[in-house]
Amino acid sequence: MLRGLYTAASGLTMQQRKHDTVTNNIANLNTPGFKQESTSARSFPEVLISRIRGGEAGDGTVVNVGRMNTGVFAEETARLMAQGPLQQTGNPLDYALVSDIQVNGLRFDNGGKAVGPDGTVVYQPEALFVVENPQVAGERHYTRNGKFTVDAEGYVANADGYRLVAADGRTVQYNPDNPPIPLVMKVQNPNVLLPEGNGLFTVGPNDEGQVVALAAGDQVEVRKGFVERSNVDPTQAMVDMTTAARAYEANQKMVQFYDRSMDKLVNDVGRV
Repeated sequence: MLRGLYTAASGLTMQQRKHDTVTNNIANLNTPGFKQESTSARSFPEVLISRIRGGEAGDGTVVNVGRMNTGVFAEETARLMAQGPLQQTGNPLDYALVSDIQVNGLRFDNGGKAVGPDGTVVYQPEALFVVENPQVAGERHYTRNGKFTVDAEGYVANADGYRLVAADGRTVQYNPDNPPIPLVMKVQNPNVLLPEGNGLFTVGPNDEGQVVALAAGDQVEVRKGFVERSNVDPTQAMVDMTTAARAYEANQKMVQFYDRSMDKLVNDVGRV
């Protein structure tokens, strides 16, 4: 009985995680450059169930009943780096990236994955803008949000105050007669990006080599006066949220059922 309770409880945790992920996607529908996330589930390893003294003669023969799964957990939260739609704003400090970087003629699926000739999984590289923390010299971050403004000191910066790094590698003050050309870098495996919130990413010390300069043949375009909108599909997001909520409710009812059963076991059967 407790085993079933633990299995239902693991389902509650899993569906809560899914629901939180979808809710975050919906909350960022209008966030420029936001990339939707999805949580994948994985079951615990199956176990073999046996019954002792299960033979007809009751001679201690072990009879295999079958396999059973004891629960589920959230294996990972994956980010879909697919290109979001562009919106023209006419703002000279708005930039949008159009990225379709190819690798050895491989065909990438909607999730940005492809299988190479040797069977290895290859991820489609992505282009990102580079911004710098003005409070920490040289601390760089990466983003797809190309909506910039001018900070109190005249530098081109995002809404959080991180300054745009120009193509010459420096942060620059805004000059309407000579607008900055953003520095764009390529992340060879987008899965190494670590989210920091507000559309900013960084990479760990062991993954810094994944961030490289664009090559001559990379299909990357910077469009001025545009912003890249979120790539979240609102219809699918609502379906996913409803599905997670209903699955959560089903697991909740199972927990309540086991709770009532244990209550009867302790209070009613115990008296008998």
